Amino acid sequence: MTFEEPQSEVNAPLEAARQTLASIRKRVQQQVVGRDDVIDLVLVALVADGHVLLEDFPGSGKTTLAKALGGAIRAEATSLASFRRVQFTPDLLPSDVTGLSVFDPETGRFAFRPGPVFAHILLADEINRTSPKVQAALLEAMAEKQVTLDNVTHPLDELFFVIATQNPRDLVGTYPLPVAQLDRFLFKIRMEPIGREAELEVLRSRRSRRDVDPMDAPPVDRSAVLEARAAIDAHVHVDDAIHECLVDVAEALRADERVAQAASTRSLVLAVPALQAHAALEGRDFVSSADLEAILPHVLAHRIEAVATQHEESMLTARDCMTEPLERLARTTLRGPGR
Repeated sequence: MTFEEPQSEVNAPLEAARQTLASIRKRVQQQVVGRDDVIDLVLVALVADGHVLLEDFPGSGKTTLAKALGGAIRAEATSLASFRRVQFTPDLLPSDVTGLSVFDPETGRFAFRPGPVFAHILLADEINRTSPKVQAALLEAMAEKQVTLDNVTHPLDELFFVIATQNPRDLVGTYPLPVAQLDRFLFKIRMEPIGREAELEVLRSRRSRRDVDPMDAPPVDRSAVLEARAAIDAHVHVDDAIHECLVDVAEALRADERVAQAASTRSLVLAVPALQAHAALEGRDFVSSADLEAILPHVLAHRIEAVATQHEESMLTARDCMTEPLERLARTTLRGPGR
């Protein structure tokens, strides 16, 4: 994924959106080396109003990436933080995540004390190490952007983005995420080991990355991110052929004998803004088959319950079922709006 110059006539709102995301990308890249593809996918999810599950072994940069993204966005409300981290453990309580009611002896009333979900970027570190009850506490926040406590609903900010991490190789003391929880994540991203040169650069630049000058890549305002999201939604065209291709892929998955449970309709709905975001980052004002090829496997793989449950097998199944619909789409001429 690259930030190419627009190929069509410059669209001012789209160009402003791309500049906002380029600024975030530059700041994150200063602290995260060798993960450009992952950074771009996380940016797509941020713009698409989704959430991301990062999966790999400890020390692969998952937490660093989440913290860098949080530092790249400036909170505008004094009551909200740009970034909050929750270390998920077996003894964690739902109130440790959502907040709780505290009795105030001066007023004789209970007052709500917000939890760490009241932030723009929430890092749910090692999410599979806590109980299903705590995992479920995130469901309402991720799906509805609100928290309900004592029959009172507390809204979250419009810019609320969860980055969860888990280590698939360490299964001792873990609670696998249920299907309903997995379906709340737009992407599940495997962070493969970085290349030799990138790893050498990590070692060489450890001091410079620690002492990043904020003025070199200043954070962007929360409102700029929301404006970028709105601009991409309004100005990146999605042809009906793209919708048909999405449905064709879903039907192919449901008919595949390797698949016990295929992707939901919700996943197709969530995929559309992700495709728009990817197209905008590539400099286009319309979604193409290239966006489907780049994004759709990451949307579908973790939602597929296959006979062979390995993530790699699910990703292969998703790509296989995309082949024929994409070939049909390739024979369709896709253009931007009004062309």
